[in-house]
Amino acid sequence: MKKVTGLASGLLLTFSLIAATANAAPFGETDHVAYAKKLWKAMESSGYVGRDSIISTPYVGQAPHGAILDTIEGKITLTGERSSHVIVKRNYGGEGVSKTSVANNPAKYLKAITVMYKRSGFDTDNKDWFWVKYKPDGSLHTNPKGMKLAGAVAKGMPKGCIACHQAAPGGDYVFNHDRLK
Repeated sequence: MKKVTGLASGLLLTFSLIAATANAAPFGETDHVAYAKKLWKAMESSGYVGRDSIISTPYVGQAPHGAILDTIEGKITLTGERSSHVIVKRNYGGEGVSKTSVANNPAKYLKAITVMYKRSGFDTDNKDWFWVKYKPDGSLHTNPKGMKLAGAVAKGMPKGCIACHQAAPGGDYVFNHDRLK
């Protein structure tokens, strides 16, 4: 009888873990937030974000990102991981925002930093992109329900990061080119 009880409790535990995983949010969970912090530190040390970060030529943007944008991309290495692709988009807005005003004083107009990071095995349904929306200080933006925007943001929803980027030509979720396969 002990074997059956042990087997039954083992099956119960397995089914509980499967159910918990199935019910886990695709973004905003503690592990997503921790990973977003790790990603921010790697981007800071690589010059992608922070005070002396690399800035590209500002260009006219559109919703939901911002009136003016600047995008850089490359590869970074997070501690304990292989080097991977990162796309960093700075989103600028506010009164008086223009390409010239952003070029002259980017910090004044910076509203958000949106990031796509290629995280092997993270979300195979969506090309393994890890999505994050940071505030200029590196903290995370939240959605109207208070969920932090880190992980598979808006996965399975009709609007949001993944739904929009699925329409990118080339099937790689990147609008600028078809290199990141």
